[in-house]
Amino acid sequence: MGIDVLVSDDLDLSRFALTALLERHEEFRVVGSVDSHMEALEFAESRKPDVVILSFENGGGEDIAIADKVASLPSCRSMLLATTFSRSTVRQVFATGIGGLVQRSMPPRQFFEAIHRVHHGERVFDAELTVAAMGNGDCPLTPREFSVLERVSRGDTVGEIAAQLHLSGGTVRNYLSSMVVKLGARNRIDALRIAREAQWI
Repeated sequence: MGIDVLVSDDLDLSRFALTALLERHEEFRVVGSVDSHMEALEFAESRKPDVVILSFENGGGEDIAIADKVASLPSCRSMLLATTFSRSTVRQVFATGIGGLVQRSMPPRQFFEAIHRVHHGERVFDAELTVAAMGNGDCPLTPREFSVLERVSRGDTVGEIAAQLHLSGGTVRNYLSSMVVKLGARNRIDALRIAREAQWI
């Protein structure tokens, strides 16, 4: 039985090339090809493809949120495809239900295998990317502090961060104060500068 795949990529040539590559493989059926991730979500909600592949070249938190919503649909999985991923992106995606995070440089055979694995409920993350993202060298921050700081970097307020992470506003402020102390920063903005210069986020 074949795997129904939906491709979402806003670059026409990239989308057409990926669609053609998948259609040459007898185990995959491309049931849709769209140029908008919101359209991909609507398609997935109505048609329930097995795997949705979403490009992530210039993506951000919104694209990750859409891919996570797709993954939450019954019998539907999602994976992100891009040339490169930042450490912050890997950490954000790892904390969601998204099934895969793969690079465009991956050989076709491995890409097909990744789709199979995601379809069967496994999670596929590039090992080198994940180790680099999760290790963070000599960074003193905890994973929860990273989550807070990443949201500060996106411009979220204390109230918004608290709602997103299911914390109280006081707890978020405590995390921010702890980060300032650990990084030897003057304030949260300086802590963000230090983390960015160290490429932790």
